[in-house]
Amino acid sequence: MDKIETLFDDLRKTADGCSVEAIAHLIREGDDRQLCRINVLTFAATSGINPEKAIGAFLHAARLGLFDLSWTMICPGCAGVMDEGATLKQLNKDEYCCSLCASVHDQPTLDETVEVTFTVNPRVRKIAAHDPDSLPALEYFRQVYWTSAIDLPEHLDQQSDSFAIKYVEVPPGEKANFIIELPSGFIIVFDPVTHGTQFIEVDDNTAGTPQSLSVVFSMMSADKETARLSSGTVELTFENQSNRRILPAVWRANHAQHETLHRRRPFLSAKRLLTNQTFRDIYRTDTMDVGQRLSITSLTFLFTDLKGSTQLYERVGDLAAYDLVRQHFSVLNKIVASEAGAVVKTIGDAVMATFPAPAQALRAALSMREAMHRINTERGSEDLLLKIGIHEGPCLAVISNDRQDYFGQTVNMAARVQGIAVANTIFVTKQIISDAAVGNILQERRLNPIERETALRGIASITLVYEIQ
Repeated sequence: MDKIETLFDDLRKTADGCSVEAIAHLIREGDDRQLCRINVLTFAATSGINPEKAIGAFLHAARLGLFDLSWTMICPGCAGVMDEGATLKQLNKDEYCCSLCASVHDQPTLDETVEVTFTVNPRVRKIAAHDPDSLPALEYFRQVYWTSAIDLPEHLDQQSDSFAIKYVEVPPGEKANFIIELPSGFIIVFDPVTHGTQFIEVDDNTAGTPQSLSVVFSMMSADKETARLSSGTVELTFENQSNRRILPAVWRANHAQHETLHRRRPFLSAKRLLTNQTFRDIYRTDTMDVGQRLSITSLTFLFTDLKGSTQLYERVGDLAAYDLVRQHFSVLNKIVASEAGAVVKTIGDAVMATFPAPAQALRAALSMREAMHRINTERGSEDLLLKIGIHEGPCLAVISNDRQDYFGQTVNMAARVQGIAVANTIFVTKQIISDAAVGNILQERRLNPIERETALRGIASITLVYEIQ
């Protein structure tokens, strides 16, 4: 434990103090379930901690070896795990199939179907989930198959009584035979280990002859035709051809099952993590492969540039100008991070930053403008005059020039909007203005955007932009 206490001391040097103490308490006192696939947003809410500070603390803790970080491809239907990896590099299939939902999904969208969780490292504390084959059936479903995005009841066993007919455990290479009474309706046989599935349509007619059904489970699960049986007694045989213990469940596809699987809670998405400054600083290019293209449904981009920076160098000299520009970068970086954003790169005297939502970008832009005004007032000159552009939309996350970057028309549009801005103004697109939270900010600050039609370089149609003075 002394070594772990040393890690906590190291964590206190880089992360928020309240978050560190909450993490230390969790590791010391939390039960096994609480330490498996931790949902950082839920943890922050229950601990009364700022979620961005909690995310930063878990990232630093993972870097120190207190936790293992994992990226999970979530089924949008049942919140089951379709794939999992230590990095995004491992989520590289062209499509993903959910056997439980019988659905096929294209490559992951980082804001909707890829979840990031943290599990305590076994060298720090051993929990049952580190040996998943030792978990009882329902705990295996809870801790291994389902993600932290599903809000499961505390007493899942009681909830599942309303739809579960039977849970079976079959050792590797063995068979299980049993007699069961099947009610009419749609029946699902599903194993969370192999993801093997058998659907059964049971009609209302009582069977006049003995019925039997054999289901084979292997690690190479294949589609099976829906079996058709009559209600009543059925002899089921489950054959385990895998090298692991399997846990097939027999469920009624009823309202109770639907309600259990469709309760959702916020989770730390890959998009939110990629736009987190701490993550970008710590992990850099460790997450994705060169050539990998991952979709994001909606991301907000903010571009800044300094007006007249060339004249600034001529006016005050290279050394003074360089120090002033560095000060400007430092201030902008802090403001971006304070609004849950991340600086993607700097280009000359310009900054490209991302934010999970438009309102965060607008608050950052207003803070940037105010900060530059304070610096100018202190210096008694108008040396730092920002031009800011903001746009939101879909994009691709990529690796470019050995760093994580973004590509697409949304990025181009944001850069072009910044290009038409003038000193001390913020130009935004209709997508930003239309956001309800942005509307609240403008109303609170009594800002009245001026609508303009303009032609943007490289954009075929005339674009509506809004100037926020």
